[in-house]
Amino acid sequence: MSSRSAREDQPGSEATDWVRPLVRENLGERAYAELRAALMRGQLRPNERLRLRPMSVRFGISATPMREALLRLVSERALALDARGTVVVPMLTLAELLEIRAIRIDLEGRAAATAALIASADAIDGLAAIHAAISDCHRTRAFARAVDLNTEFHLGLCRLGRLPVLYEIVEMLWIRCGPILSHLYDGGLPDWEPHPHRRIIDALRGRDPGEAREAVREDIERGGQGLLARVKAAAAPS
Repeated sequence: MSSRSAREDQPGSEATDWVRPLVRENLGERAYAELRAALMRGQLRPNERLRLRPMSVRFGISATPMREALLRLVSERALALDARGTVVVPMLTLAELLEIRAIRIDLEGRAAATAALIASADAIDGLAAIHAAISDCHRTRAFARAVDLNTEFHLGLCRLGRLPVLYEIVEMLWIRCGPILSHLYDGGLPDWEPHPHRRIIDALRGRDPGEAREAVREDIERGGQGLLARVKAAAAPS
């Protein structure tokens, strides 16, 4: 076992910050929800091992509901089993990442275009506040928090479109791609101005669905260049 894996399995390690002890009934369902959110928000990284006993300790529950939660996510292909049967966070292939990105551009662009027609001023202000918090994280180099807030921004934008079936699909895409987004700032801050989030917000305020859709496309494509490079490098023969 590598020193990194050993650290990740310790209840007090940095990798467990997203875990909160569960104390009510239906613990398996709650553990599932917590893991699902951690995947979406980039709080679990590709190739991270989620061993049953350490995870049970982190959540403060027995092995049975913990196993149920983990295997449920394996069945949804959000997690995987390695050759030894240990649950791991999968690394997306290049083909998977490109496909997810293309679907996100379509669905999140559609949600943004709809939101431009119906979102209230207060709701748009709320989205702007999230982006302002992301900018603060950039200034302080709090990149883990910025990744978390980026997820909140995109899912919040989709909620503004009031398309519940679309939103459920987008959530599943974020569960699959969230772990790789933990590497969003590996190459440093993106070099663009204005930020596509600003374009999205301005398009919502200007009631311009076409501009909102285009700004989402720019954000996903340009913002994901470093992620594509990382996945290509991981797939290259050593």
